Amino acid sequence: MQTHEIRRRFLDHFVKAGHTEVPSASLILADPNLLFVNAGMVPFVPYFLGQQTPPYTRATSVQKCVRTLDIEEVGKTTRHNTFFQMAGNFSFGDYFKEEAITFAWSLLTGSVEDGGYGIDPEKLWATVYLDDDEAFSIWRDKVGVPEERIQRRGMKDNYWSMGIPGPCGPCSEIFYDRGPAYGVEGGPEADEDRYIEIWNLVFMQNERGEGGAKDDYPILGPLPKKNIDTGMGVERVAFLLQGVENVYETDLLRPVIDKAAELTGAVYGAKHDDDVRFRVIADHARTAAMLIVDGVNPGNDGRGYVLRRLLRRIVRSARLLGADKPTMREFMAVVRETMAPSYPELDTDFSRIETVAVGEETAFLKTLGTGSKLFEGAVETVKSQGRNVLGGTEAFTLHDTYGFPIDLTLEMAAEAGLTVDEEGFRSLMAEQRQRAKDDARARKHAHADLTVYKELLDRGPTEFTGFSELVTEAHVLAVITGGERLHAASAGQQVELILDRSPLYAESGGQIADIGTITGPGLKIKVDDVQKIAKQLWTHKVTVLEGQVVEGDAVLVQVDPEWRKGATQGHSGTHLVHAALREVLGPNAVQAGSLNKPGYLRFDFSWPGALSEQQKQDIEAVTNEAVAANYPVNTFVTDLDKAKKMGAMALFGENYGDEVRVVEIGGPFSMELCGGTHVQHSSHVGTVTLLGEQSVGSGIRRVEAYVGLDSYRHLAKERALLAGLSSTLRVPSEEVPGRVEALLDRLKAAEKELEKTRAANVAAAAGTYAGKAQRVGDVLVVAETAPEGVAGNDLRTLASDVRGRLGTEPAVVLLLGNAGGKVPFVVATTKAAQEKGIKAGDLVASFGPAIGGRGGGKPDMAQGAGSDPAGIPAALDAFRARLSELAG
Repeated sequence: MQTHEIRRRFLDHFVKAGHTEVPSASLILADPNLLFVNAGMVPFVPYFLGQQTPPYTRATSVQKCVRTLDIEEVGKTTRHNTFFQMAGNFSFGDYFKEEAITFAWSLLTGSVEDGGYGIDPEKLWATVYLDDDEAFSIWRDKVGVPEERIQRRGMKDNYWSMGIPGPCGPCSEIFYDRGPAYGVEGGPEADEDRYIEIWNLVFMQNERGEGGAKDDYPILGPLPKKNIDTGMGVERVAFLLQGVENVYETDLLRPVIDKAAELTGAVYGAKHDDDVRFRVIADHARTAAMLIVDGVNPGNDGRGYVLRRLLRRIVRSARLLGADKPTMREFMAVVRETMAPSYPELDTDFSRIETVAVGEETAFLKTLGTGSKLFEGAVETVKSQGRNVLGGTEAFTLHDTYGFPIDLTLEMAAEAGLTVDEEGFRSLMAEQRQRAKDDARARKHAHADLTVYKELLDRGPTEFTGFSELVTEAHVLAVITGGERLHAASAGQQVELILDRSPLYAESGGQIADIGTITGPGLKIKVDDVQKIAKQLWTHKVTVLEGQVVEGDAVLVQVDPEWRKGATQGHSGTHLVHAALREVLGPNAVQAGSLNKPGYLRFDFSWPGALSEQQKQDIEAVTNEAVAANYPVNTFVTDLDKAKKMGAMALFGENYGDEVRVVEIGGPFSMELCGGTHVQHSSHVGTVTLLGEQSVGSGIRRVEAYVGLDSYRHLAKERALLAGLSSTLRVPSEEVPGRVEALLDRLKAAEKELEKTRAANVAAAAGTYAGKAQRVGDVLVVAETAPEGVAGNDLRTLASDVRGRLGTEPAVVLLLGNAGGKVPFVVATTKAAQEKGIKAGDLVASFGPAIGGRGGGKPDMAQGAGSDPAGIPAALDAFRARLSELAG
C-alpha cells in the first residue's frame, strides 16, 4: 500500500466517523517555543488548554512535522527521520478513551476492501499507563486483546506531554510485532526493535508544570475538558504495509537513495558508512524541500541555520559517496516526484525550491574549496612541528568557522599521513551542542496564556472598519494588563483595550500597525500599537492621557489620517515593486518577506546573486511606469482555490483561510492575496526611489525604497549633493560622473607611481642592509630596524631581497619595523642556514618577548608583530645572542 493511500485511508476513516478534516498547518507557526511544528497536536494546543473554543468537536489531520535536535544521528540507525507525517484524530470534550481505542483498532485491523489497513490483529500489542485500569479493560473486554499482549508502563513511556508546561495525560500505545527474526519475545517492554510503536493514543486530561525529565514534572490539575489526541506515524505504518525493512526503503525515501547511487556509483547495502550517507541524503533532501516550500531560507541562525545544515550534509554525503559534480537538482526533483501527490505545493513551487537548494549547494562547494586550502595549511603547520596528529581545536575551527565537515577532515588527514584528535573534536562539539541546548531551554517557556482573551474570542472577531472609514464608534469590551482584566484604567496607565469595532489596522502582512486616538467624554487615549490575538481579535496597546476608561464605555476611535495615507502608499508600493521584480527577473523572484510603513518599504525575494545596475534601473523604471499609469486598485473577497486559479500571488508558509482578500492593481500587472490597506489608484503611491539592494541570506536579496514625499525628500538631497559636486568640480552636473572617473584614474595612476618609487627605495635599501651583514661563526647575520613606514608586504619583500643578496652561504635576516606603535617583523633564512638547523619560525621565540610580540611561519620565513617599540634594541641583541649559540 503506497504512503499516499495510507494517508487518504486514515482521513477518510475519521471523516466517516464525524471528524472534520483539517489541512496540515505550516511547519512554521507563530510560537516562540517551537522552531518547527514537531507534533500533530501543536496547531490544536489552544483548544486543549481551553483558551479558544474550537470550531468543531472532532478533527482529523495529517500534520507535517520536523524534529532536528540530533541531526547528526540521522542515518546511523534506520529509525530516525527529521521530517515525518503524523496522522491524528482529536476530540475536544466529545469522546474519550473507548472511542479513541476502537477507532484506531478498526482502521488498523479492518479489511483493505472496507477501507482499513488489513493488519493481522494477532500482530498487535497495547501498552497503558501504570494505573489506567479503564484503558486496560477497554483493550481486553471491548477490543478483545488478550491480557498477555497488554502491558502497563510508567510515566516515562506512557504519560505524554510536549516537554513544556501545557496539556498532558496518560497514553496508550499500539505496537506491531515484527516477529522473532527481529528480537526477543516479551512485548514492547522487552524489545522495541522487534515491537514497533505505530500509534499513540493520548488521553489529554491534565495540565503539567515546569520540569526537565519525561517523568519529573508536577501535574497542576485537570483541563477544562477531557480530550483525545492521537498520533499514528505514517512512515512507520508504510514500511510495515509495504513489507520492507525500514522507513528508508519505502516508496517516499528509497527513490532518493536510488538516485544517489546512480549519481555517485556507490551501492546501498554494501558498506555501513556509505549506507549512513545514503540515508542522510534521502532524509535531508525531503526535509529541506518541505522547509523551503514553507518559506524557510538558508541562514546563519534559527530555522535558516537548520536548513543550511541539512543541505550541506547532503552535499558532504554525496561527495563522500563519490559524487564529483553537483547533485542537488536531481535530489530535489525526486522529492518533488514522490511527495507532490500529497503536497501539490512541491510541484507548483518547485522552481523556487530548486533555486534555493542549488544556490546553497553552489555556495557550499565554494566553501569546501576554501576549507581544503585551510586544511592544507593546517597540515603543513603540523608536519613542520614534527607532529602527526591534527589537533581537535584545528578540526573544530575548520568545521565550526569555515563549515568544513569532520568526515572530509578525517579522510583528507588519512591521505596526508595524519590522524585527527577526534576525541578533542567531539568534546568541543559536545560543548557547543550543550550551549545550544541550554540556550534553547532558556528560551523555552509555556505556551502564551490566552486565557484572558478566551471569552472575548468566543464572542467573535473584532469588526475591522478601516477599509471604508478612518473614524468609528465602538464599545470597550475589556481593559487588560499583564494577562489580567482590570475593567478600568486611569490617566498615566498603559493597558490593552479590546473593542468590538476598530478602524485601526493591526500589524500583519508586513504592514506595521496604525496609530491614532480613542476619545470619549473627558477621555483621551493615545494608541501606540495594534496587534492580533489568534488572528481575529484586535488588541490596542494604549496610553491613557486624560480621564478614565471603563469596560462598556462608548468611544470614538480615529486613525491618524497622515499615518494611514503614508501606510497605504508604502503597502501599495510594495506590491508594485514585487510585480516589477517579477517582470524584470522572472517568476523565480518570489517574495520572502516584507516591511512597509509610511514613506518606506523593503522587500525580500529569492534570487541567487546580486542585481546588476541595469536590472535595478529597470525595476525602478517599471515600478514608476505603473505609478504613472494610474492603475485602479481593486479589492475583493473570494475562495482560496479560485484566487490561485486567477493567478493571485500568495506568501509561502502563510496559512490562509477558505476565503481570502485579493488586491489587484492594473488587472494582470499585480494580483496578490493581502489583508492590508492600499491606495485607490497607483498614482497615489507617488514616486518610488530604490535605495539599494543587498544580500540578507543565502539566495535571498533585499531591495529598499522610499515612496511619496519621502522619495521626493531623498531625491532633493541627492540633487543638492550633485549640485555641490558640480560647483566644486566646476563642470555641469551631467559631466560630474565623467570628471569623478577621470580624477579616480589620476589617483590610481599616482598610487602606482608611488608604489614604484617605494619598491625602488626598498630595493635600494636591500643593498644597504646586505652590506651591513655581520658574521657570527660561519653564519652571515643581518639584524636591523627597517626604514620608517615600511611594514606588511613591503617588509616581507625587503627581507626576501636582503636574503637573496647574501648568496648561498648560511645567512639569517631579521628586520624590525616601527609603524604606529606596532613592531612588525620578518625573519628570513637561506637554504644553507636551514640545513644547519636554523629555522626562521623557531627564532621568533628568542626576540619576541622583548617587543611583546608573537609570530610564526615556515623554516625559510616567519613573521609577526609586537606592541613595544622600546624593546627593539633588546630584541636585536637577543636575536644575535641566539644565533651565536646556534652558529657556535
